Order: sequence, then C-alpha cells, then structure tokens
Amino acid sequence: MYKYIIEGGFPIKGTVRASGNKNAALPCIAAALLTEEPVILRNLPEIEDMQVMLEIFTALGGTVNKLENNVYSLQIKDVARTDIPSPLSQRIRASILFAGPLLARAGRAVLPPPGGDVIGRRRLDTHFLALTELGVRVDIDGQFSFTANKLIGQDIFLDEMSVTATENTIMAAVLAEGTTIITNAASEPHVQDLCSMLSSMGAKISGCGSNILIIDGVKKLHGTDFRIGPDYMEIGSFIGLAAVSRGTITITDIEPKDMRPIRLAFGKLGIRWDIEGTELTVPAQQVLQVNCDIGGMVPKIDDAPWPGFPPDLTSIMTVVATQVEGTVLIHEKMFESRMFFVDKLIGMGARITLCDPHRAVVSGPSLLHGSDLVSPDVRAGMAMVIAALCARGESTIHNVYQIERGYENLTKRLQSLGAQITRKTEV
Repeated sequence: MYKYIIEGGFPIKGTVRASGNKNAALPCIAAALLTEEPVILRNLPEIEDMQVMLEIFTALGGTVNKLENNVYSLQIKDVARTDIPSPLSQRIRASILFAGPLLARAGRAVLPPPGGDVIGRRRLDTHFLALTELGVRVDIDGQFSFTANKLIGQDIFLDEMSVTATENTIMAAVLAEGTTIITNAASEPHVQDLCSMLSSMGAKISGCGSNILIIDGVKKLHGTDFRIGPDYMEIGSFIGLAAVSRGTITITDIEPKDMRPIRLAFGKLGIRWDIEGTELTVPAQQVLQVNCDIGGMVPKIDDAPWPGFPPDLTSIMTVVATQVEGTVLIHEKMFESRMFFVDKLIGMGARITLCDPHRAVVSGPSLLHGSDLVSPDVRAGMAMVIAALCARGESTIHNVYQIERGYENLTKRLQSLGAQITRKTEV
C-alpha cells in the first residue's frame, strides 16, 4: 500500500500528454475475445484497472504481449474457461464486460459479483434484461451464470442509458444471428471507441454516437490494430488542477469534440481554455468567479448521460468550486454516494452544505489547509489530490491504489508539472 505526501500552494506549469481513455480501454480488451486473430490495442493507459482486465483475459485462455509502452497484442485462439476467477472479478467492476464476448464466443459465462468503486447502488439489471432478450438464460445464485444456445438479434429498449450494459449488448449482438436494434443506448466517447474497434474487426454497426444502434450480426470477426481515444476525465482533472493552483498547462493529444459539455460546466466557474488542433492550453491567473444564471440565480452543475456533463467529473468540480468566488449547486444525479467525500473537504476548510446524497451547495473561495485523507474511489481520490495541491501546508492521502486505478503514472506526471508530491510506502 502507498500514500501521497503533498505540499500545497505551488502553481503547476508545463505540458502533459493525455492518457488513453480508461473507460474505452476496458471494453476494448474484453472485445478482443470476439476473434481468434491477434488484436493490437494502442494508447492503453498503464493503470491498475487495465492490468486486471488483461489478467482476466489471460485467465480465460488468452495471450498478452506488451509490444511497447501503452501498446499490447492480445489473442485468444481457444477459450480455455468461461468462468472469471473470483479474486479478479472482485477487483474491478468492468469484469462484467466479459459476459457479452464469452456468450458470443462460447455460449456461456460465469461471473462472481464484480467489484469496483463504492459510490452507491450500481444495478446490473440492464445487462440481464438486454442479454435475456438476445436469448440468454440468466441464473443468479451467489454468482451470475449466463448460457445461450444461440444469440438471436432483437429490437431492444434499454431501461436506462447504462454504458456497460450498452457495451455488453453490442459485443453479444455483433455475432448474433440477424439484426439487433438497441434503443436508449449510451453514446459516450468510450462507447463510440468500442463501436469503432468492432467495426474495424468486421462488425456491422450503424448509429455510432447516437442513442439508437443498429447491429447486423456477422458470423466471424477478424483481428485489428486500434488506437484508444484520449481520456477526457483525466483532461478535465488536469484543467481543474491548473485553474485552482493558479497555474498554466498544455494538454496534448486531446479530442476537441469531447470537451464541449465539459467546457460549459467549467465556464460556469469562470474557467476557460484555448484549443489549437489537438492541444488544449489553460492560461494562468484566470478570474475564478461563478457566472450566475439570468436574474442572479445560483447556477447548477449537474451530470447526465452523454452528451451531458460526465458524472466522473462531479467530484473534481466540487473541489474546483471551493476556490471560485460565488455560490454554485453541484447536483450528482446518477450515484447516490459519490458526494459523501465532501466531509473531508469541509474538514480542510471548504464551505460546503451537503443537502442530501445528491446535492451540495459550494460557496467560495475558501482557504484550504493540509489534512490527513483517505481516497474512497478513483475520482474522489483525484479530487482530494487537487484539494491538497491548492491547500496551505502538507497533506497525506492514503489508499492511493484507488486513485492509481484510473490515473497513469500520476505522481511522476504531476512532479513534471512542478507539483510537490511524493509517493511513499505505508508503514
């Protein structure tokens, strides 16, 4: 176990390259199971969650070769087993993403309940309902058992815009017999990445980027060489850090269109940036002031399925709002426990009123002071890093495993930007 020791109050400055999108990398690794041929995935982030997914792929009978940093070759000629080892499943929620590929390839999948962040109830019903419509039998008895003699395309209406359920359904449908229509599908950039990868493998998918996907099943998929897109959640985190530390940063290898809903939310806090090609620059010494709604009303930053503001950035925005002049309402609508980390920010000196599990009113600016903190999940952990870096004095953050599940080489990259952060072994 490791911890971070952070000395706050130093503006960051420099250039950093955006990592590959974690939430695209994980389903793309699972999708490599859909073919007997080699699949090369580029721009995979070197993070804990990615390594766990590769371990699961290997446990199922696959081979994984690291060609260079962030580039891996995956191949699974024969599926050796259809049950995911419980110790691996419990380490990552994305283990559920192997259900669709295993069903399409072997007609069976057995998964222990998946692990991952504890940020409230994260129902799996949408996965079960959609797969059942494709002809899958689901049995639940301490673990999830899926069986299917044949997958048959159907017209499916998802009961919620679940990203992982959409991805699982897509991966099952690409090798199903006939046509599958998925309505109320998630359309996040990582879902689009998965569709693009599968299309490059010979899948027939139309409607990518919309909420209606039409998939004509094919008999076989082939290998591919595919590059994962940039992680806009990481980019948003670095933007927030630059703003509250009164620094400047240039982020390379971004996708400009992914930043549009994020720009709207940051704009409510007076934060701006410039984009030239695939480079984004946050200028130094911005006027951090809440832009009120018409009539002087308190503005709201709320999350929603894409193209709404991403829920994974609500924790980051909460910290950023503590350093902005004015009052803003943060409304996390999708996960009822994600806002519970704000008590740690209050302990650092933030003026936050937690109205209920979903809403917090933040008034700033507040002078934060160093504290002893424990990271509860990936995004709240990164929010604590940002808070510590703009606080006065020294902070210690424990359980940084949770942070490093989603942020590649975080300490080295922050150090290269001038942040005073060290990673030490817990005693």
